[in-house]
Amino acid sequence: MDNKKNYTGSQIVVLEGLAPVRKRPAMYIGSTDSTGLHHCLYEIIDNSIDEALSGYANNVWVILNPDGSATVADDGRGIPVDIMPQFKKSALEIVMTKLHAGGKFDGNAYKVSGGLHGVGSSVVNALAEYLWVEVRRDNKYYYQEYRRGVPRADVSVKKDSQNDFLKKFLSVKDTGTTTTFKPDQEIFKQTTKFNTDTIKKSLKNRAYLTPDIFFHLYDLREEKPIEYHYFFEGGIVSMLRSMNQNREVVHPIIYIKGEEEDKVVEVAMQYTDINKESVVSFVNVINTAEGGTHLAGFRSAITRTIKDYASTIENLKEKEDISGDDTRDGLTAVISIKMPSKDLQFEGQTKSKLGNSEVQPVVAKIVREVLETYFEEHPQDARAILAKILLSLKARKAARAAKEAIMRKGVFDSLGLPGKLADCQSKNPEESELYIVEGDSAGGSAKQGRDRHFQAILPLRGKILNTEKARLEKIIEFAELKDLVIALGMGIGETIKVEDCRYQRVIIMTDADVDGAHIATLLLTFFYRHLPELIEKGYLYIAQPPLYKITVGKKMEYAYTEEEKDRVVKEMPNGTASISRYKGLGEMNPDQLWDTTMDPKNRILKRVNIEDGEKADEIFTILMGKEVAPRKKFIQTHAKTAEIDI
Repeated sequence: MDNKKNYTGSQIVVLEGLAPVRKRPAMYIGSTDSTGLHHCLYEIIDNSIDEALSGYANNVWVILNPDGSATVADDGRGIPVDIMPQFKKSALEIVMTKLHAGGKFDGNAYKVSGGLHGVGSSVVNALAEYLWVEVRRDNKYYYQEYRRGVPRADVSVKKDSQNDFLKKFLSVKDTGTTTTFKPDQEIFKQTTKFNTDTIKKSLKNRAYLTPDIFFHLYDLREEKPIEYHYFFEGGIVSMLRSMNQNREVVHPIIYIKGEEEDKVVEVAMQYTDINKESVVSFVNVINTAEGGTHLAGFRSAITRTIKDYASTIENLKEKEDISGDDTRDGLTAVISIKMPSKDLQFEGQTKSKLGNSEVQPVVAKIVREVLETYFEEHPQDARAILAKILLSLKARKAARAAKEAIMRKGVFDSLGLPGKLADCQSKNPEESELYIVEGDSAGGSAKQGRDRHFQAILPLRGKILNTEKARLEKIIEFAELKDLVIALGMGIGETIKVEDCRYQRVIIMTDADVDGAHIATLLLTFFYRHLPELIEKGYLYIAQPPLYKITVGKKMEYAYTEEEKDRVVKEMPNGTASISRYKGLGEMNPDQLWDTTMDPKNRILKRVNIEDGEKADEIFTILMGKEVAPRKKFIQTHAKTAEIDI
């Protein structure tokens, strides 16, 4: 490892200062909510991973501290600390206080890196209430502390590590970097609390993608510290196997690997019984949630290879009709490419979409060559894949025919709104909201209690169809769902136009009992599987009706949780409160329903969002899929944490 000795301040390139970050933080981390908060942590983690990708680190430690700060440590080379002549400051200080300063620009210090812009450490520093860095080099501890990006003093040498917890794992003989930072409440106003589950998922993904690295997570915020360790020798094959553990698979996992033009391409793919594509993609360990040129190359290779294979099958009438959508139906895959960091081009600072045009043909070529060989050597698997695709083609044709038949009848016409829909007067989607209400009784109260100007009511009769495995033709035959699709006005299937949605708040309002929870779950399944754009836009909500009505004399209050009920009762003057438990929305008169659940001034709405698409997909498959065993295991695992309403 010659570079270990040669990694010095001369390899740090500076492009501009730090001033804009605190003024416009979202430009650098995407948002200042929980997503942006965790993005800061990942920037520091990915710096440590870059050391590992270059062959200089074996371990990454992440520690969630009791005071709300987080620590990331590695056993890499350690950030250079020598003085940079042009600035007359330590390279460590320049890296931590200047935008676009790092060892990733000239391509020599890091051949492969997740960092493109080199702004990670400095941006996190600017957005931290405090941050300190400890570098272990030359048998010394180099230390510098900052407040909101400003150094408190020059880089100094300490006799001992400033992190007591890490002393059991690391000593002065080990080189590496330790960074501790506390998110600034002035920036992250919604929350500064790190979510353990979110970080676990992130580290687990990174462990799959870097199979030679150990990841260690310690949560010291609990009375008894909790620890997690991740190491996967199987790489992305293990990752895909985990993704598909609750699905019925069509064939064994196909693993593809190739290298061309300094780009290493890895793919693990497998067709399953699900009715959609489920693909995750990465570039230099960074999750490219919005895909990019590598994903486009993979998709084009899959479509071309399968269509070519189908053309070799005699008497196959449907081979000319196979589309790209058909070849992706039921496809699950993990795509990971590693390429020189100096060449990386992401769209956006948060690195969610790869923009390098030259990557697409490289990925397409490698995938197509390996897949063609696989089909020749495994004809049984190839035929099973083709059979799955032909089934998708048949279903697509049936859905299109059913949709066209309905279109001819005019039921999707904007003039033909469902008769049971009590629409609102406003035609402005930005202020309009649709309440999906369980049952005619609650629907009646909601219709009487609503504000007719902007609130529409659509009552449902009974439980709707479980759409986890349902195709379009089944959905539009089901009266309740057909009415819902017509009321929304945004179409379904190939015709979806979320911009045509007639309401920008779609609110699920069901009873606070088991049946209500089941109906809400069925509706969430429908929206997640068939109208995910509604969730992505932030238009879907769940209403929170009160659980209790508490009265003392003429005074009446509502409680939405058990804890709130106890607090209200405790605050009542004599404590002789009368407590009524609401079982259904129909028990409330229109005024009560308005006051507690529908009045924008008082109501509580939970916005539905998808923080982890892969985990959401897994949960819906377990809870709503046809396999009983995974659902039974899930219930047994979570039984102790369930809130039982007796």
